[in-house]
Formats: sequence, C-alpha cells, structure tokens
Amino acid sequence: MIRRNFFVVAGISLLLLSSCNTVKYKSLEKIGIHKRDILVGNVEDARDAQKEAQEQFKDALERFGSVVQIEETGLKKAYDRLSDEYDDSKDAAEAVSDEIDDVEEVARDLFIEWEKEIEEYTDPNLRNNSKRQLGDTKSRYNEMLKSMQAAERSMEPVLKTFRDNVLFLKHNLNAQAVGSLKNTFANLEGDIDNLIEQMNRSIERSNQFIAEMKPS
Repeated sequence: MIRRNFFVVAGISLLLLSSCNTVKYKSLEKIGIHKRDILVGNVEDARDAQKEAQEQFKDALERFGSVVQIEETGLKKAYDRLSDEYDDSKDAAEAVSDEIDDVEEVARDLFIEWEKEIEEYTDPNLRNNSKRQLGDTKSRYNEMLKSMQAAERSMEPVLKTFRDNVLFLKHNLNAQAVGSLKNTFANLEGDIDNLIEQMNRSIERSNQFIAEMKPS
C-alpha cells in the first residue's frame, strides 16, 4: 500500500469536515500543516508510487518471461498467474496517476494563494523578491510535473500489450497461444524498459524538487 505521510494522516479527520479547500487548508494550518508541506508530501507519495510501479512491472515481466517458456502442460495455471500480475500492474499504474493528481491539486492551490498574497506586500522590494521566488518555484515544479506525466503516459502501452496477451491466453489456452506470445515478448520487454527509464527520470526530478522545497 502506498505510504502516506504523517501529516496527511494527522489531518485526515479535518479534511473530512469540509469539502471547501479554503476551510480545509486553514484547518490544517492551525495545526502547523501548510500547503507547501502537503505539496512536498504529495510529491514524495507520487515518487514512491512510481518506485512501487517499477518493481511491479519488473515482476510482471519476469513472470511473463516464464509463462512464454511453458509448454502445453499447466497452461491454465500459467494464465491465472499472469492475469494476477496484470491486475497488480494496473493497480500500481492507477496509484501513480492518483498521486500525480494529488500533487497537481495542492500545487495549484498553493500557487493561487501565493499570487494573491504577493499583492498584500507594502514593500515593493519584498514583493518583487517574492514574485521572482514564485516564478522560480513554478519553473522547477513544471519541469518535475512534465517528467511525472511522461512516466505516467509510458505506462499505457505496457498495460495495453499486457492486457492483450492476457486475453489471448484466456481465449486460447493451448500451445499455439504460448508460441504466439513469444513473438511479442521482446516488444513488451522493450516497453517496460522504456517505462522504467521514464520513471527513473521522474523520480530524480521529484527528489530534486523535494530537496529544494524542504528547509535546510
């Protein structure tokens, strides 16, 4: 299960009290939890979800490789195992998408609040410094988000190929089905390698963003 940060757990009862984001954030701020903390926590969760998805896809590929070597004996059992791996991979991919959605929601609210508060400055130098800081933070965030979204998109062709092959096994539980799967195994392996590479870049971007957002 995806790890949730301690402040999300601490604030969950408050989150349930109101659907209004303003009230929600104000309630959390009263106990010392600010939007920037939630954003960093959500980025960490998204990063961890991608790491877990990586491991799941690696396990699924290994299982797929073992299935295509099986002859006619035990084919039904092999299908059941591969189908379970597909379901786990799909769940892992959905978890990544959910965590990225959380990151986007909190970041959007944080930047809106920041932009409004800039207008409250009476000192023009402080106002300009804050504007520059906001611009820099947005730039770093957008680079990280693009990397996350690229990793998210790279999961789709893997899942489609995986799903097609699971259905093919289900509908053709015979040696001929296993023989045909061997022809697509190389493509699936390449797709998963690409997925893992994309996720590694996204995880690296996430780590950089987290380090920059956290106080020294």
